[in-house]
Amino acid sequence: MTEDNIRAILEHIARGRLGVDEGLRRLRHLPFADLEFAKLDLHRQLRRGVPEVVFGSGKSAAQIAQIGARVVEAGQNLIVTRLRPAKARQTRRLLPALDYRAQAHIGVVLSHVPEVLGHGSVMVIAAGTSDLPVAEEAATCAELFGNRVTRLYDVGVAGLHRLTSNLQEIAAAAILIVVAGMEGALPSVVAGLIDKPVIAVPTSIGYGAAFGGIAALLGMLNSCAGGVLTVNIDNGFGAAMAATLINRVGLPRGTSDGR
Repeated sequence: MTEDNIRAILEHIARGRLGVDEGLRRLRHLPFADLEFAKLDLHRQLRRGVPEVVFGSGKSAAQIAQIGARVVEAGQNLIVTRLRPAKARQTRRLLPALDYRAQAHIGVVLSHVPEVLGHGSVMVIAAGTSDLPVAEEAATCAELFGNRVTRLYDVGVAGLHRLTSNLQEIAAAAILIVVAGMEGALPSVVAGLIDKPVIAVPTSIGYGAAFGGIAALLGMLNSCAGGVLTVNIDNGFGAAMAATLINRVGLPRGTSDGR
């Protein structure tokens, strides 16, 4: 149930094109649709400006397809994160419209093209190629949430000249999402060079003492550079959501960045 859906129902009632009882029936799914195994938050688009995102891990293909069909029926965009290739193939048999973004492990059905909103672009920076699945989850989600997104990959601290040769492009972004595993140093370096918010994303990439991303997480939480905000390990979606909300602060709903 989107703002446009509700507005259309109210206008039809006001003009006598729709009865009150039928209007009530259509509004009854607000704020959620009860699928028994899931209570789908169809009100989230109205409250937060982005639809509920489905976490694919742990759900069956049948459950994802049923949720997806209901989201599409409501006129909202379907976004499924943590969707592995085998389950994506199974889901697509039940929901043929599903578009699978393999590197990001995200499934999408677009009911409409997201409107571009915000003060500027979101840049996603990844330390290494091994970090790309998480970086692409962040970048893809940010795009689907209505941000202009740029990418800068494989610019980790082991070869710092790769990062510093792109400082002009980095400084042009409104918000930086910086993804890194190992010791997780890259967000601190980036934050020390620019005057924009940095959202740090630790990944589970690294050798034994990386402890599945805990070393990177602790490094980012203990950053000596001010302005570094840290999300959970491998949480590209969470970083994209935070970047989206920051990018829209102070803008009335429906205000484009005009770029």
